[in-house]
Amino acid sequence: MNSTWNKSVRNSIKSADEANHQLDVECFYEGKFPIKIPLEFADKIEAGNPLDPLLLQVLPSTSQTQEGFSVSPLEDEKHSPIRGVIHKYPSRVLLIASQVCAIHCQYCFRQNFDYEERDILSNWRQIEQYLQENLGINEVILSGGDPLTLSDGKIEKIVKSVEGVERIKTLRIHSRTAVVVPSRITDKLADILSKTRLKVVMVFHINHPREVSLDFINQVKKLQSLTLLNQSVLLKGVNDNASILGTLSHKLFASSIIPYYLHLLDKVIGAEHFLISDLRAKEIYRELQNSLSGYLLPKLVRDEGGESKSLLV
Repeated sequence: MNSTWNKSVRNSIKSADEANHQLDVECFYEGKFPIKIPLEFADKIEAGNPLDPLLLQVLPSTSQTQEGFSVSPLEDEKHSPIRGVIHKYPSRVLLIASQVCAIHCQYCFRQNFDYEERDILSNWRQIEQYLQENLGINEVILSGGDPLTLSDGKIEKIVKSVEGVERIKTLRIHSRTAVVVPSRITDKLADILSKTRLKVVMVFHINHPREVSLDFINQVKKLQSLTLLNQSVLLKGVNDNASILGTLSHKLFASSIIPYYLHLLDKVIGAEHFLISDLRAKEIYRELQNSLSGYLLPKLVRDEGGESKSLLV
């Protein structure tokens, strides 16, 4: 395992006292969803600014639960036919590749997910049988947690296992770790993903242009042979501004990353303070449409019970 990224994750900020001290603020407290901020991400936060958009994403909230919010807004558990598998769409299946994330984003819709006994490596025989028997599946998605919290060796094992099912043509990997800990994009990882017979699609999770750091820009060059996409979440106080989102799209495209989705907030308990009304979201999106070329414009979507639905404006 690469020592640089592993050290950053291992030495993450994991308490309110530590966060307040290191970031020179007094706004952190111990909430239900534990604090976890990797060092490489903490370095991007403006010290002493309690309204910093990067800080707000990892700051627990004191807001009260609102109607319509739940512990599992997408009801993933209802779509899990076997351990480690979420199957919502006929042609693709999602595998819970890791129980761990490098960062705890306080709007995470899976913060209450039951990860116990969902290790796909120990259950691969049953998963492989499931993939073989469901003839409509041609794409596998690695999610979590975050699949890039696994070692390169484990990722290679998963890739080779998926390759073993001839019908699978595409491997999609969703990751925020690669963004908040750019050193995670190792030469070995790039080599594994570039040499597989599978068409690899890497979907980053970037919400704010300041997350597209020089380190990330340099590291992501290693993945230029892959299809690179980005999805963001529209978050109050973080990126609820057409100018911010437009700058993000331009920075992504300059790094050969296509803006893909702009998600409305998944209504998980604890994320109420991030909510933006549909009316305001549409206003922001119209401004974005007027300022960006079509290839820079992400699709505005809402996930409802496992179905991504475009919000037409």
